[in-house]
Amino acid sequence: MADLETFRSETRAWLEANCPPEMREPVRDESDIYWGGRRATFKNGAQKAWLEACINKGYTVPSWPKAYGGAGLSPAEAKVLREEMGRINARPPLSSFGIWMLGPALLHFGTEGQKQRFLNEIARGEIRWCQGYSEPGSGSDLVSLQTYGEDKDDHWIVNGQKVWTSYADQADWIFCLVRTDKADKYSGITFMLFDMASEGVSTKPILLISGNSPFCETFFDNVEVPKSYGEDCPAYVGQINRGWDVAKYLLGHEREMISGADGGDRTSGIGAAMKRHAGKLGDELDPVLRAELAMFDVDALAYSAMGEKFLDEIKVGKAHPAQPNMMKYAGTELNKRRHELMMAAGGSRSLEWESEETEGGKPSRSWLRTKANSIEGGTSEVMLNVIAKRILDLPGA
Repeated sequence: MADLETFRSETRAWLEANCPPEMREPVRDESDIYWGGRRATFKNGAQKAWLEACINKGYTVPSWPKAYGGAGLSPAEAKVLREEMGRINARPPLSSFGIWMLGPALLHFGTEGQKQRFLNEIARGEIRWCQGYSEPGSGSDLVSLQTYGEDKDDHWIVNGQKVWTSYADQADWIFCLVRTDKADKYSGITFMLFDMASEGVSTKPILLISGNSPFCETFFDNVEVPKSYGEDCPAYVGQINRGWDVAKYLLGHEREMISGADGGDRTSGIGAAMKRHAGKLGDELDPVLRAELAMFDVDALAYSAMGEKFLDEIKVGKAHPAQPNMMKYAGTELNKRRHELMMAAGGSRSLEWESEETEGGKPSRSWLRTKANSIEGGTSEVMLNVIAKRILDLPGA
C-alpha cells in the first residue's frame, strides 16, 4: 500500500505538470477526440502535447509491456492512474480500436513479430484500425459470415462485404474475419490483418437517425491479402481456420469497451453532464425526476463497483467467461437510461436539432446514438440469452 501511495503522489504530480488545461475540459465534439492514424490531424497544440507526453511515459497503453509501447503498470497501478486521470477530468490521450480490441488479442495470440510491428504503432497512434466482423445477414449469428478468402498459396483473394464497420472510411488497416474453409462453420474462419488502402477495398458511410454516424459498409472486390508481412509476422492472428478463437476473445474486450467498463462517462454521476447539455438543474427539476436522477447515480456507482469486482476476479483467475456479457448488457442499458434522463431534464430544449446553443443538437443526437449501443457488439437479447444459460444455468427453450 505504501508503494501504491507513492505511485499515486508521483502520478498526480506528473499529471499536473503534463496534462494541459484544455485536455481537462469536457469533450464537446468529435474533433476533441484524437484517434491517430496516417491521416490524423491535431485540433490544437494542447492535444498534441498531451499525446506526446503520454507516449513518452507509456500512458497511452499503461498496462502493456514497455517493449510494446506501454508503461508496464500492474493492475493496481493502472487503477490508480485511471483514478488520478478521472480526478482532474483528463481526456484520454488516444482513442483506438487497436488499444481496446486488437491490442489485447495480439498480446494473447500474436507472434513476437506481430507484437513488435503493430503494438508499438498502435501505442504511438501511428495506425488506425477498424473491425471487419458483421455482415448483411450475419450479425448475431456471426459464424454464418460469407466473406471468403480463396487460397492462392502465398496470398488470399478476398471477396465479400462487411457492415456496421465503425470508421472504416478513416481507418488505415482492418482486422477482419474471413471464411477460408467453407466446409466447417466454426473452424473455417481466419482472423486476417490487411491494409484498407489495398486495391479492391471500398467503403460507404451509413447514415443513422441521429444525422451522423461512424458506421460504414465495407466491400472487398478481389482484394489480395499476403499471408506474411515479414519474418515472424503473418497476416493472420492465431492459426489459419481458427480465427473464431481470436474473435471470441476480442469480443469480450469489445463488449467491455462498449459497456463503459473502463470508467467512462456513463458510469459517473449525471449532474455535471446535465449542466453541460440539459440546462436545467437543482430546484427547477420536477421532484420525481430528481429522484430518478438520484437513483441513476446509485445504479451507476453499483455498476462501477461491479466492474472493479470483475477486474479483481480476472487478476486471480476466477472470472467467469460470460462476465463481459453482463457488463455489456448492464452498461449499455445504463447509458440509454442516462440520456433518457438528460432529455427529460432539458424539456423541449433537448429536442432542438441544429442551434449553436445546443452544440448542434448534441443532447438529442447523443440520445438517438445510444439506441445502437444495445445492438453493436452483440444485441441485448443475445447478451441476456448468454447470461441466462452460462451464468444462471437456466434451461434452454
